[in-house]
Amino acid sequence: MVLSKYQKGDTPKQIYHDLNGGLGLRTTERWCQMIWRSGTITLSKPPGGPCLVRTRENIQKVKNRLRRKKKVSARKISMELDMSERSVRRIVKNDLGLYPYKKVIEPLLSDDQKLKRKQFANWVRINFRKEDTLKILFSDEKMFDIDGVYNTQNDRVWAVDRADADKNGGTQQKRKFPQKVMVWFGACSKGLTPLVILDEGTVDHTVYIEKVLPVALKYGNQFFGSDWVFQQDGAKPHSHHLSQKWCRDNFPT
Repeated sequence: MVLSKYQKGDTPKQIYHDLNGGLGLRTTERWCQMIWRSGTITLSKPPGGPCLVRTRENIQKVKNRLRRKKKVSARKISMELDMSERSVRRIVKNDLGLYPYKKVIEPLLSDDQKLKRKQFANWVRINFRKEDTLKILFSDEKMFDIDGVYNTQNDRVWAVDRADADKNGGTQQKRKFPQKVMVWFGACSKGLTPLVILDEGTVDHTVYIEKVLPVALKYGNQFFGSDWVFQQDGAKPHSHHLSQKWCRDNFPT
């Protein structure tokens, strides 16, 4: 307690000024007398005015409203229950201990895909030791367009008004049908492969076998010799039977 550091010789008015008006003068005098008499502050009731909005009844109403439909804003709850939005936010955060989490995007998997992932995970756990994982060449493709990428949440322009912001790069132009290019890339514990630019239309298994797999084979052998593993995802050019045959005939694993 802040008041406990003062001595009995200090006047309540001096303590009141030291606290910069954090307590009223009469409250400071009363609390000082309690501390000097018993060493503690014993209050008959909580300080401040009574809670007229954050009552048990209203807290239960907010709780039931969130339980019935979790996707609802504090503004809508305040309108439905006839209380201020600030009070609703205090009830949700302080009384109910809730926090507004964003939804996490995850792929929609079928039962067959889930089963295959479990089987693959168990196969890796049984057949791979820790040192074996350092000999994997990971690979993937990514589509890029000439409009670039920007983050609508974090890419901000500081300006006095909207017109000044637009003048200083506050607009992001985007074409309806921008030109796109596919880029392949490989990475492992020993280094990175060169980028393979695939800008000639659709990437099918023929293009994948002709332009990508030889690069992966060359740099995998350069990094690890004859003992390494090539990793690719389940895209159609990768899972095509001709691509699989090329991999079985050329890659060590």
